[in-house]
Amino acid sequence: MRWEQLLLDDAFTGGALAWLPGRTPRVRQLVYPAGGALDKLYFQEVRLTPGSDPRILGNPGHIQLRGPVRQVVTCTVQGESLLAVRSDYHCALWKVSRQGRPAPLQVLKVEKGATGINLSPHLPGELVVCSRSGAVCLWTPHDGLRQIYKDPETLVFRDPSPWRWADFTAHPRVLTVGDRTGVKIIDTQGPPGCGLLLFRVGAEASCQKGERVLLTQYLGECGPDSLQPTLHLICTQFSLYLMDERLPLVPMLKWDHNLPSAPLLARLLPPPRPGCARPLLLGGQGGQLQLLHITGEGASTPRLAGPPQSLPSRSDSLSAFPLLEPRSQWQLQERLQAPTIGLAATILPSSPTPVLSLFQLSAAGDVFHQRLHLREDPGPPSDPGPNCHAPTASWSPQATACCRRWLKALLKVPPAPPVWAAPTFSHRRLLGFKEQQKVEGKVQEGLRAAMAQGRLLQQRDLGSLPTAEPPPGPKPGPQDELSERLEAAWEGPVTAWWEQQQDRTSRPRRQLKRPKRRMQLSNTFSSLSGHLDLSGATSPPHSPDWMSPVLRPRSPVSRPQSPVTLPSQELTQDLWAQGIPSERQQTLRDYMAKLPLQGNTPEGASASLSQISSTQATPSTQRTLRDCTAELPPHRDTPEGATVPSSQTSSIWATPSRQQVRVLSGSQPHRKKPRMGF
Repeated sequence: MRWEQLLLDDAFTGGALAWLPGRTPRVRQLVYPAGGALDKLYFQEVRLTPGSDPRILGNPGHIQLRGPVRQVVTCTVQGESLLAVRSDYHCALWKVSRQGRPAPLQVLKVEKGATGINLSPHLPGELVVCSRSGAVCLWTPHDGLRQIYKDPETLVFRDPSPWRWADFTAHPRVLTVGDRTGVKIIDTQGPPGCGLLLFRVGAEASCQKGERVLLTQYLGECGPDSLQPTLHLICTQFSLYLMDERLPLVPMLKWDHNLPSAPLLARLLPPPRPGCARPLLLGGQGGQLQLLHITGEGASTPRLAGPPQSLPSRSDSLSAFPLLEPRSQWQLQERLQAPTIGLAATILPSSPTPVLSLFQLSAAGDVFHQRLHLREDPGPPSDPGPNCHAPTASWSPQATACCRRWLKALLKVPPAPPVWAAPTFSHRRLLGFKEQQKVEGKVQEGLRAAMAQGRLLQQRDLGSLPTAEPPPGPKPGPQDELSERLEAAWEGPVTAWWEQQQDRTSRPRRQLKRPKRRMQLSNTFSSLSGHLDLSGATSPPHSPDWMSPVLRPRSPVSRPQSPVTLPSQELTQDLWAQGIPSERQQTLRDYMAKLPLQGNTPEGASASLSQISSTQATPSTQRTLRDCTAELPPHRDTPEGATVPSSQTSSIWATPSRQQVRVLSGSQPHRKKPRMGF
């Protein structure tokens, strides 16, 4: 649909530019939309003189509307000038006084969107409105709105376009309703649905493949020099047809216009002089113009008087502008090639030759004017053919100065950024002839619902998307110190990386040294306590293997071996170890191992057993040691006669490894000074 709209935009069918009568016959009002959104309707007074260009009088007045102006229609019936304006969803009617002041009569809202509006040439204030739903309504400010026809389908064959058009005929209560496939005549006073086809796309009109109706217009007017009052103009993208409502389906005239763009604008002008042919202007959407002369007054058959003439377009005048830089030249060319959305013309009689004043409105909001001198004898009728070229545009000094001012103002305006519009899609061509098979699932239902409503797809239409598992991360490889160093050197903070590396290498060394000292002491106490016997042995035999736990260096990584306990210790260990923490049982065991060495008598053994029983109730090791030390006498005799003072007992616990070796070797321990604070 977006592509079709670029090829053919039928919103401005009929044109948005028209003339209104002014205060004098020479002064008229030009009605046209302007503004960025074409939502302001301007009324500009223009003085027309045969010998010079039109002169603008004063500043234009304007009316602010709620939507872009798509079509402007004017008509004067019984001396009363009316102005009808069509927007996308609104239609309005004004009454214009002799002084040129418009007075609003009524505003109509069209919910489905309006596609066409026309004023009645018979009754003042009556108009017909068409909507995209296929409804045609007759609207009178006094009687209100009345629906006279509705058909959502096209007339001859099915076509996806919702465009509708309606116009009046020679009878006040007979109207024509057209769509892309044909034109139908209906009677508003008859039963609904009655009528006959005036024109249809098919073999009767020798239509080409893919030909469609683009515009229908009533050409009959009351007057001495007017054409037959029953003539209708029908334009397609290939040909032009003149139809008589008295002879339906039989074209009175067919002519291939050869316009490169779709003809959406047509204006029938009064004859420049009595007895002359009437000029018919045919305008294409791309700005191409053709001038036809039609004769057929009275009962004669309408025909073309002379070959059609191709008028110079706006883009043909590009060579008359001064040479600009490439960017400005491209901007000027784009402005001149904007689509034409309005066409208005008038003929000013003069003594030598008639002058045709032609006004064009572009989609960019520019109004261009041309002055053409009409010839009285256009020549014999003939087919212009594709080799007929448009005449060269010639500018007057006044027109050149005016265009220079317009170009200077145009180059000051910065180019507008392109406006992004969400594309819309149509599913009628895909699902119109053959219905798709039913598919189950929330995703398919959401897609079909969005297509049926003609809106964009959203997340809720697709449902919950399957959650994809994240890709597995890279496995950590071996630490590459060189890569880290190079990366730090590339990024900059090499000093911080070096300090972090030094901390990383020095921290484990300090942690390994401290457990080494603790493990060596604990292994010494464990080995000593494991080989002591409480049964009364004075000194165990000296062996180098027994001294190996103390003298042999141990690595900090190796774990200490569990001490070997004697049978006497195994029997009594469970008794006195209850209630004492496990980390202090080894210290108490080493302390108790010293007591039997003080004497070799059974009394010493009994004393040690009593001490063991007395230490079962002590909860802490320090308290037990104090109590046991206080119970010892200051001097006790050993079997060898040696005495052990209390100070030596404290020194034994201060340096247990040295004192234990000397006691176990059988030599008398002699006092030494404590070293390194012990």
